[in-house]
This record gives sequence, C-alpha cells and structure tokens, in this order.
Amino acid sequence: MAAVTADTLVLPRVADAGLGDTERPVLGISTGPQGFEGEGFPVRRTMAGIDYQHLDPFIMMDHMGEVDYAAGEPKGTNWHPHRGFETVTYLIDGEFIHQDTHGGGGVIHEGSTQWMTAGAGLLHIETPPERLVEQGGLFNGFQLWVNLPAAKKFTTPAYQPVDAKDLLLLASADGGALLRVIAGEVDGHVGPGSTHSPITMLHASIAPGARLSLPWQPSYNALAYVFAGAGTVGAKGEPIRAGQLAVFGAGDRITVAAEARQDSRTSSLEVLLLGGEPIGEPMVQYGPFVMNTRAELVQTLEDYQQGRLGVIPPDAIMPHVYRGSRDPRR
Repeated sequence: MAAVTADTLVLPRVADAGLGDTERPVLGISTGPQGFEGEGFPVRRTMAGIDYQHLDPFIMMDHMGEVDYAAGEPKGTNWHPHRGFETVTYLIDGEFIHQDTHGGGGVIHEGSTQWMTAGAGLLHIETPPERLVEQGGLFNGFQLWVNLPAAKKFTTPAYQPVDAKDLLLLASADGGALLRVIAGEVDGHVGPGSTHSPITMLHASIAPGARLSLPWQPSYNALAYVFAGAGTVGAKGEPIRAGQLAVFGAGDRITVAAEARQDSRTSSLEVLLLGGEPIGEPMVQYGPFVMNTRAELVQTLEDYQQGRLGVIPPDAIMPHVYRGSRDPRR
C-alpha cells in the first residue's frame, strides 16, 4: 500500500484494554456487491444492504479499486450535483483532480484526503489526471458520504484538503499496527479533518499475527472495512477478509486482528475504521441528493434543473480524452 508509512516504535501509542472496558460485539459481516460508477470505473458498494440505523450518519462508501489500469482505461466522473451531505475521498494509490462550482479544487495524491461539504448544493467533477489516463497505473481509494443534520443541510459549501503529511499517526499498544487518523478522536488524539457531523475515520495497517484493540467513543456506531488481507474482528475472533465490512454493537472498545499469514498481495491487514454520532433524523436519498423529506428532494431536483446548484465555470476541468492507442501492434 502506497499510503503513508511510519516506524511504529517511535509513534504515540493508544491504550490497551483495561478493567471496565466493554468490548463491542460483532452484529454482522457483509460482502459488498461490485459495480461501476461515474464514467465507468469499478467500485465495491461496501455498505450496501446494511440498515441505516447501523450506519447513521454514514450514507454509503464506495471502494474504488484496487485496479491496475492499462493506458486509456482510467475513468472518473463528469460534472454532477450534490446537496445535503459531505463527501470524503481518501486515496491509497493513484491521483484524482477535483473542481467544484464553489471554488474548491486541487489534486488528491496518494495518502491524501479531500473533504467536500456539498451543503446547500454545488456541481463538481472528479477525474484522473492526464498522466494517469495516458500511462495507466494503480488506483485504489474510497469515497465516503457523511450525512448532514437538518439544521446544516443548507450550510455554505466548503472544500477541505487533508494532505498525507498532515495525517495523525499513532501506533497500537504493542506497536503491531500503524494508525492513520484522518478525522475524529482516538484515545485523546485528534485527527486533522474538520467535520460537521461528529465522526472518527482512520486507516489501520495491522502486521501479520498482531492484534489491534482500540478505545471507541461509546455513543458512536462502529464499522470496520477490510480492503486487503484477512483476519478476525471482535472478542470472539470472527473471520473477515478483503471486501467485507463488520458492524459492531454497543461498547467502548473494538478489536481487529490479522492472520499470521497474509496473501502475497499485501504485507499486512488493511482496514478502514469508521464511527459517528447518529443524527437520528429521517433520511431520504435520490442519487446525489440526501435530504430529510420527499418534498425537499422534489425541491432539490427543481433547483438543480433551474441551475440553482451552480453552473459549470468557463475554465472547467473536463475528463481527459485518451490520445494513445490501445492496440499493441501500433
């Protein structure tokens, strides 16, 4: 994995389990279906089929890749609208270019995160840069949708880049796991991401045979998505592998462990750990719009059709059109 690495021996360590801690049970493990998004890039719908009560405030998360593109194959999304939530794009490998109608934009590099608050509404594009389209290469990342409460649905759109060098790096109690904290608090350590809905998001790399026991905010839900390797979750050691998501029940600590032997594609168990304070409000979604009522969705569609969510700027980035040849004989 090309995302940020560090020596766990010199990093601050999170506290190990103690008397009085309550281990969160595993409520279920699901395997997300695979499909295509945007202009046709492959994704895994990691949260598909899970009741929203276990996800709130998260709406969905797509695992984009892992895919090793040939020249001409990389794809992204064209200009499209959003309203009522935030998108969080975290890249492990590859690059994406972002631009929106509220002035946000930039290049998302390996190990970096883009936090876009759609709020009242905007148009944006996410597309691979020219170099990646022309040459191909490895691409692997995530896009998470985080709901906004009714009081913040129409907040002013904003864009927040979190560079790889700004991630908070921690180690597990025994040094067997590297934790990259993107947002939220872990054992008193606060990540760089600023969020409207209180959440914790981190990427853990757990060495073969190592065990990660992590304190977790009791009022938050808790999810663990494995995107490389194999291991177990929970105190009972329930098996989990790449492409699967575990949903935890109530408690104040979660446990994830790596199998002693991993496959040849990874040197560790790679896991995204997510949790958030449930908003506890009705949620209705229609494509890229997430509101509280059907009437608000109807109004949002009208606003989009009337151009009230933004207009593509004259200097707009557009998907790069491949100039080379896919024919190896040329």
